[in-house]
Amino acid sequence: MTVAVLGSGPVGQTAALLLARWGVPVVLVDEHPVRDPAGSKAICQQRDTLDVWASLGAGCLAEEGLTWTTARTFHRDAELFSLKLPDGGSALPPFVNLSQARVEEVLDELIARQPLIDVRRGYRVTGLEQGISVEIQCETADGPRRIEADYAIACTGARGDAVRRALGQRLEGVSFRDLFLICDIRADLPGWAAERRFYFDPPWNPGRQVLIHPCPGSRFRIDWQVPEDYDLAAEETGGALDERIRAILGDRPYEVVWRSVYRFHTRLVERMRVGRVLLAGDCAHLVAPFGARGLNSGVADAENAAWKLAWVLRGHAGEELLESYHTERHAAAVENAEVTTATMDFLVPQDEARREHRAKALAGGVHAEVDSGRLAEPFWYTESPLTTPDPRRPFAGRPPRGTLPPPGPGVLLPDITVPAGRIRDLARQGFLLLTTPGVDAAGMRSAEIPVGGALGARPGEAWLVRPDAYVAAVLPDPTAPEVAIALRRGSGGTFT
Repeated sequence: MTVAVLGSGPVGQTAALLLARWGVPVVLVDEHPVRDPAGSKAICQQRDTLDVWASLGAGCLAEEGLTWTTARTFHRDAELFSLKLPDGGSALPPFVNLSQARVEEVLDELIARQPLIDVRRGYRVTGLEQGISVEIQCETADGPRRIEADYAIACTGARGDAVRRALGQRLEGVSFRDLFLICDIRADLPGWAAERRFYFDPPWNPGRQVLIHPCPGSRFRIDWQVPEDYDLAAEETGGALDERIRAILGDRPYEVVWRSVYRFHTRLVERMRVGRVLLAGDCAHLVAPFGARGLNSGVADAENAAWKLAWVLRGHAGEELLESYHTERHAAAVENAEVTTATMDFLVPQDEARREHRAKALAGGVHAEVDSGRLAEPFWYTESPLTTPDPRRPFAGRPPRGTLPPPGPGVLLPDITVPAGRIRDLARQGFLLLTTPGVDAAGMRSAEIPVGGALGARPGEAWLVRPDAYVAAVLPDPTAPEVAIALRRGSGGTFT
């Protein structure tokens, strides 16, 4: 009973730790002998991602990260609007900025203390074969090696071509022509430490965009949109990079800690489950970073995959449950692609009609039509085959930017506290039945919830919650058979 996790970036690390928490032995494979700590890379960690990490013992990431609560959007020198992020009733901040390197360091420390995780570094995956198990072929400094596991989660990132090729998958989609220059800069910028700033067409980057994120330790991450023929080396040598930075910072002292140039993509595989292998994170989907939907979505992939694999391996459910991983997380990837593509179409209009629309929206300051990136949020499994619909709580679709849908079937449970503890911590121990006073829990592990509280629960209801803290069903006047039917559906129709 072993799962191989291929790739030990934050998504792979999270998957390995979640599986181990469920008691599943893991072989964690990575091609790099040691980590590269350079650069901020993925920096925006959303509340629900922090919640997953906190459940694994990495609550320090929320504490160490720089909390920001305001997203400001400017056109040239004028502020168009600002967005205050909802607190969601949680003790965790809506977003923190923290370098990917620090996240990996903390998760590595947890992995080192987990006896169920066997880490193998310097193992480059070259292929895999499937039958009654998964056989992974690897190249190492000591020659070829083979690893056999019951299942695998592929978290090998955008460059995981060998894995995708072996599974008959490709990252299909588009790449954007313009490049983006990213610099991590250490400087003192009073008043900028708790807000994200997005500039359309600023005087110091005319015709293009700039994004500025605060980070811990008086560091700031600055992203400039630059032409496709941009030459970073030439700009550094000729002093133009210093001029570019000075246009924002003025004469303040600064230090460039890291810099790089990226091209953004919107691409995803056709299948996120191929037999005994589940694809997660950048191995399965790539999106432009505006809105911070990359890493955060990958962590959601990891949690979805981990509990379902654990249920199958424990004999609680049949392999049919694994198909719902593709159904749910591919739908999430499609939504992320739609959201980020709309942002990129606004940032870099591809035709005259879109250019005119953008110009009018910016000139008029029409908040609803200006797209500087819809910030990462959970995907709602309202259409999932695991979710029992409640006609009294119809899902109204994607809520307005910066807001959350009301709790209900398919929605991630709010992070609230009940007498028995934090609801999400309780849910992550297995399926949980939340009841209002007077409801028979039908022999299930349950906790009572206050009527009219943060859930909007009504008298006589029972709320069935999945092991990833999503609501599987809301049952009015529940009977034991109704609870059993919802539980069977929530576990893929094969609960034993």
